[in-house]
Amino acid sequence: MLGNDRLPGRVEATVVDMFTGLVQAVGSVISAQRASSGGMTLEIQSPAFTSCPEPGDSIAIDGCCLTVVRSEEASGGRFLMVFELVEQTLAMTTLGHCSEGDRVNLESAATPTTLLGGHLVQGHVDGMGVVQKVLTDAGDWRVSIQVNAELAELIVPQGSVTVSGVSLTVADASAECFQVALIPATLEATNLGQLVEGDTVNIETDILLRSVRHMLASRGLLGKLSNEG
Repeated sequence: MLGNDRLPGRVEATVVDMFTGLVQAVGSVISAQRASSGGMTLEIQSPAFTSCPEPGDSIAIDGCCLTVVRSEEASGGRFLMVFELVEQTLAMTTLGHCSEGDRVNLESAATPTTLLGGHLVQGHVDGMGVVQKVLTDAGDWRVSIQVNAELAELIVPQGSVTVSGVSLTVADASAECFQVALIPATLEATNLGQLVEGDTVNIETDILLRSVRHMLASRGLLGKLSNEG
């Protein structure tokens, strides 16, 4: 699972950032500069959606938890934020393909007083999915996303899934694909309305399902239950 690129040398073993999957703003990539080390310096400008983030604050960018290394208030009440990404994050999330002008979903880390309008999201990307089909019928906008088998078994109908940082309910699911329905408010407040066939998206499965599966597997019960089923 990818996310939470921390400031070098900063000790934060006790910090566990959480999100809700409710996007607060859509920002624009100002620059995405690759480093010789294989990492990237990512600069994003966004509308004001909270107090200006400070260095060390956590922001989920398209569902991937990153740490602000520099920030400032820009003209028009906008924020300018800079992040440093490591090579592994670039390889395993869509941020490895971002470029100037791309629109990205943003959410600041939840606090004890944050309303849980979505579901518990860690900002740790489990993998990427590929958009297979986009249905844009009036009043029924649906997106079908193909994922690998490991992710598919953790995505169930009527369960929760995070797609590019957006908390969604699974409308349907199969062995290699799942479908979500997008309401007009989600299309307006996120970048999901611009998805087309072939696009890649970050996927985070439900932490509750992941935890149950891990517990069963660690006790040797996962295969036994599958055989009994």
